[in-house]
Amino acid sequence: MSSPTGPASGLPVRMPRPRQTGRHRRPEPVAAPEGAPTLVLAVPGTPTPAIRSLAEEVVSIARSELPGLEAAIGYVDGDDTEYPTLGTVLTAVTALRNERYELAVAAGREVSAPEGAPAVVVPLLAGPESALMRRIRESVLSSGSGAELTDVLGPHPLLAEALHVRLSEAGLARADRARLFTVATAADGIILATVGGEEAVQAAGITGMLLAARLAVPVIAAALDQEGSIASVAEQLRGAGSVQLALAPYLVGPELAEGLLDEAAKEAGCPSSEPLGSYPAIGKLVLSQYAAVQGITLQQGSPAH
Repeated sequence: MSSPTGPASGLPVRMPRPRQTGRHRRPEPVAAPEGAPTLVLAVPGTPTPAIRSLAEEVVSIARSELPGLEAAIGYVDGDDTEYPTLGTVLTAVTALRNERYELAVAAGREVSAPEGAPAVVVPLLAGPESALMRRIRESVLSSGSGAELTDVLGPHPLLAEALHVRLSEAGLARADRARLFTVATAADGIILATVGGEEAVQAAGITGMLLAARLAVPVIAAALDQEGSIASVAEQLRGAGSVQLALAPYLVGPELAEGLLDEAAKEAGCPSSEPLGSYPAIGKLVLSQYAAVQGITLQQGSPAH
């Protein structure tokens, strides 16, 4: 049983590859190789219907960029009922691959025995969060599936673009340099908020430099989960002459504890934009991590690290 945007059971779904006919058809887009590993999205945080919807949208974006891709969703804190855990999904993906092989042999088809990893696990994290990555890694190892685990999604220029869009949607930044020069609420200093301690702050700082170049205002990263970090950066920006600050979450969303962003905005005394969520760049970066592991060259315009 699956939904239009993702597998409700956590099992992979193969999407049909588009076909074009006629003398002047355009070349088909790059497609997932036959028998390629399943992309398994590792979703942090306590699962909710909203988080499931976000994860399914991210997977849908990845599938649209690579026809034929099989994808599934595993929750780090799943319950194996409505929200399958990462380990359960990896076990199911491995079993499904073996079952397909056995059915092919029984049908008399000449097929090779399954080789390599049955899945590539991509964490739904913009930046490094050592505690979450450790749990994801442990789930992968304990599943015994032999699945490969990629790095997190950032830093990357597409994340700077996504941050810019979220700020502009909240009325806290110009949409671009050519238009909307007069935005009364535009911030002149950005606190780039992440989780994961000092390592995450340093990684966010790289994307922060790209965002600063886009907005032509100072951007400094701070940790939501480090006491005093947000207030300290707010004071630093104000001390450097910034008057209207804004908080920009360098987070997809599921990894963000409830109420933490509101508390940080109050601490900094400034408004906040929304987390990155299912912005299209997130799905493209998830696919980019998968493709890099598989040695798949994506179409021009798709992100690559």
